[in-house]
Amino acid sequence: MKPVITLVGRPNVGKSTLFNRLTRSRDALVTNLPGLTRDRHYGEGRVGELPYLVVDTGGFEPIAKAGILHEMARQTRQAVEEADVVVFVVDGRNGLSAQDKTIAEYLRKTGRPIFLVVNKAEGMKYSAVATDFYELGLGDPLATSATHGDGVSDMIEQALTIAYIGRVPNDIVYSKRGIKIAVVGRPNVGKSTLVNTLLGEERVIVFDLPGTTRDSIYVDFERQGRQYTLIDTAGLRKRGKVFETVEKFSVVKTLQSIADANVVIILLDAQQNISEQDAHIAGFVVEQGRALVIGVNKWDSVDEHMRGRAKANLARQLKFLDFAKSHYISAAKKTGINALMRSVDIAYAAAMAKLPTPKLTRAMIDAVQFQQSRRCGLVRPKLRYAHQGGQNPPIIIIHGNALNAITDTYKRYLENRFRQAFNLIGTPLRIEFRSSRNPYTHKE
Repeated sequence: MKPVITLVGRPNVGKSTLFNRLTRSRDALVTNLPGLTRDRHYGEGRVGELPYLVVDTGGFEPIAKAGILHEMARQTRQAVEEADVVVFVVDGRNGLSAQDKTIAEYLRKTGRPIFLVVNKAEGMKYSAVATDFYELGLGDPLATSATHGDGVSDMIEQALTIAYIGRVPNDIVYSKRGIKIAVVGRPNVGKSTLVNTLLGEERVIVFDLPGTTRDSIYVDFERQGRQYTLIDTAGLRKRGKVFETVEKFSVVKTLQSIADANVVIILLDAQQNISEQDAHIAGFVVEQGRALVIGVNKWDSVDEHMRGRAKANLARQLKFLDFAKSHYISAAKKTGINALMRSVDIAYAAAMAKLPTPKLTRAMIDAVQFQQSRRCGLVRPKLRYAHQGGQNPPIIIIHGNALNAITDTYKRYLENRFRQAFNLIGTPLRIEFRSSRNPYTHKE
């Protein structure tokens, strides 16, 4: 197993910047605003041949008794319990604070190896930046600058030296991410609750407040022998209602997560009507070509009249998703989850399907024989053969003559015929037409 290095500290000391530096990514949102990170965020790093997992946590408030700060503190405590080494990050420019002392006292009680890092130390003498923090009694502080990379290599090498004590590097398991599933939807529809239900633990914060999740959280897990990566995303609101800079970044991260996923679960709220924003989210998923499954959550909390109304609204307002499976679930009560995940597997298989050229061409010929394309003037489009041009989503390329005259209606007809022929459920399907060039066009 890879060693786990957990970053802990009070808000706005640079933990997320350090996380991005260690993972060589920009997976964690970074801005000059305390409390941006809320859930614990996992990433992978490597020093030479030694891999490790690094965990970014929210600003730690050990004495918080209720509210979102209490939930953030609970997430941090769980990350510390999982850690092989805890990197305690403090702010070198603001100096030692009472909150740093409280965190240090908690960390000493855990018994975990603690590595004290003084961040934001660029341009400062070591004696000036480190002196205050000897008071914490955690050994010699290491001065770093996560923004500029100063001292980060020394820090991670020393942390890994502690983490790998008693470990045999040859026994390390190099894990591979499985099917990437992004859970998207409007705020407060139950995305984080669904993620926690699938994982069987309170992995992400669930709080009765829209906008609790701000970053996209990637979590690897195994279910019935198959590997998955769940992506919990921030709720997408209407553009006119997105005011905070942090929320704008969260929207960008959500859209990036959709593009990065193999399958997207679009989560709706059975207690609310399907909105224009739900349709926009679904439209973006289709535009990105991602396989998708629809989940209508909180089904246990509505009566029969509301259920019938919800099904009618779904059929009417998201008609363009008729190729996707819909499931009526309760993430809190854990009902309908198995069927939802089966549809995820089916949608992924359809998105990654290999379509042999002979079978594609035969399906195309059968479709043309059943219904030909209409003429365009004196010319009728002639479809000659088809082959696959890509996966996730499946792309079918049709060759022939005068194909630019094919209408959108006939293109949808061909798409439905291909879906039926190859059982392509849950994935968008793209058809491209390539007309043959007439070699005598420019000759007299």
